[in-house]
Parts: sequence; C-alpha cells; structure tokens
Amino acid sequence: MKKTVFEQMGGKYEQQGDYRLPCLTIPAEKEQPIGIWGQRHVRYLKEHHRILYYNLLTACKLNDHLADIDRQAEEMFSRLIKQMAEHEGVTEALKAQDSLAWVGKMNNIRNRATKIVNNELIYA
Repeated sequence: MKKTVFEQMGGKYEQQGDYRLPCLTIPAEKEQPIGIWGQRHVRYLKEHHRILYYNLLTACKLNDHLADIDRQAEEMFSRLIKQMAEHEGVTEALKAQDSLAWVGKMNNIRNRATKIVNNELIYA
C-alpha cells in the first residue's frame, strides 16, 4: 500500500474498528502561573477575539502569551500606583496621621490604575 503524505511526514495511524485514524497530539506547553490579569485577558479573547484565541491555543502559545500579558500588566499596575501616590502626596506620614484618608486615596488610585491597565493591555 502506498504511503500517504501524513505517513511520509512521520505520522502514524491507529486502527479503531474498521477505521484508521491519525495519531494526533499537541506538544506539551510549558506551564506558567497565570494571575488575575492573564485570566481577564483570556476571558476577553474567548468572548471577543475567538480566532486569535484558537490560533494561540493550537500553536501552543496561549500560556506563554497570557503569562507575558500578566507580567506586563502587573508591572504597569505597580508603576502606576507608585507614580500616582507620589504625585498626589499619599505617603506613610499620611498613613500614620490619618489612616482613613490614606485608605480612601489609595483605593481611588488602585481603581484608576486598574482601569488604565484594563484599557491599555487587557481589553485592547
């Protein structure tokens, strides 16, 4: 019997009843921890950019992509919080003096930083 193109390229078939099915496997992808930013991004890709999601998934690059987005978003978030706190004068002295005001200002800063990261990286 003549070899198929799949067999010529090193593929193998497996007998399942009356059928010969190709043995297809996806190479194992290196597992990396994905944080909240990566989870938000994958949800966005699944809902709004399905083709990109499936292309990354079938190319075994989804986990790397999500880990990279998560790392970038976390760095951007930390940098924004630090810069905004310095710009608005939210210091440890304020924390010691009026902790309730400090908490309010820091929550405001965190919310704004979250919105910026979402708009720039996660949902872009």
